[in-house]
Amino acid sequence: MTTEIATTAPAVRPARSRWLDAEIRGLLAALMVLAAVAALWAPNFATAGNLLDVLRQAAFTGIIAYGMTLVIIAGEIDVSVGSAIAFHSALFGLLTASFHLPLSAAALVVIAAGVAVGTGAGAVRAWFNIPSFIVTLAMFSALRGAAMLMTDAMPIPILDQSFEVWGSGAVLGVPVPALIMLATFSVFTVVASRTALGRSVYAIGGNAEAAHLSGIPVKRIRTALFALTGGLAAISGLLMTSRLGAGNAGIGYGVEFAVITSVIVGGASLFGGKGSMLGTLLGGLFIAVLNNAMVLSGINSYAQDVANGIVVLLAVLVRTRSAR
Repeated sequence: MTTEIATTAPAVRPARSRWLDAEIRGLLAALMVLAAVAALWAPNFATAGNLLDVLRQAAFTGIIAYGMTLVIIAGEIDVSVGSAIAFHSALFGLLTASFHLPLSAAALVVIAAGVAVGTGAGAVRAWFNIPSFIVTLAMFSALRGAAMLMTDAMPIPILDQSFEVWGSGAVLGVPVPALIMLATFSVFTVVASRTALGRSVYAIGGNAEAAHLSGIPVKRIRTALFALTGGLAAISGLLMTSRLGAGNAGIGYGVEFAVITSVIVGGASLFGGKGSMLGTLLGGLFIAVLNNAMVLSGINSYAQDVANGIVVLLAVLVRTRSAR
């Protein structure tokens, strides 16, 4: 068995590398074509203000998407991130308004709560062997309900200019959320490509049983991945709260779809073992540009949902054909 693995592994890696390179080149070309068409078709698309707004909007989902990329590479999925955003936004409003915590302390508590919630979901998945879709679907309902209970479905105003900067401010013209997204992208790129954790995630996604027999702590890594995604959802929730100026249990609807779409369009496989941070970045920008162009063109919002669904289906079809 050992000899067979040693002789086949070098042949697999270059094939995967060439496939990913081709995928990213194709996605980059599609993004450039889409941007060119949008510049010609959609009014004011090519203005600096609008392009920066596209970056800002892409950041709220992009921050979570890099954690979701690792989750999906490992063969798992998390459909609770939209509800988690609402829960953490409501929790932040409650901590500042009812418990009068300083904003910085409340933010740290919220991020810690995000990690704890993700850790709990990951532990249930790992130690009780319940499919991650079922676990996070339960969290999807529970977190949204908890957010509504905490706030009575009413926004909790947070009036602080220093806090508002995180969601609405800019540094040298670049939106702060976009800078946080790029920092997250850089960190997760290093984690995925240059650390033992990243290599273990790919191994688990390729064959979890073989990874376990090789000494990889599959359960702990699965738990850690959901903890990371939970923490990123909390950060995104704080940024959205800053943008809105209120803790709001009604935000985050559809974010889970936008995040998963970015990862899938970026080249990750829902079967696990394949995906990249660069692909997720380009996939997120593609979806953000597409949605922005449709809004500026006055396309019906229901038609936008249809277009997003078609994009996901086409991405999966193209990937399936390329793999064959």
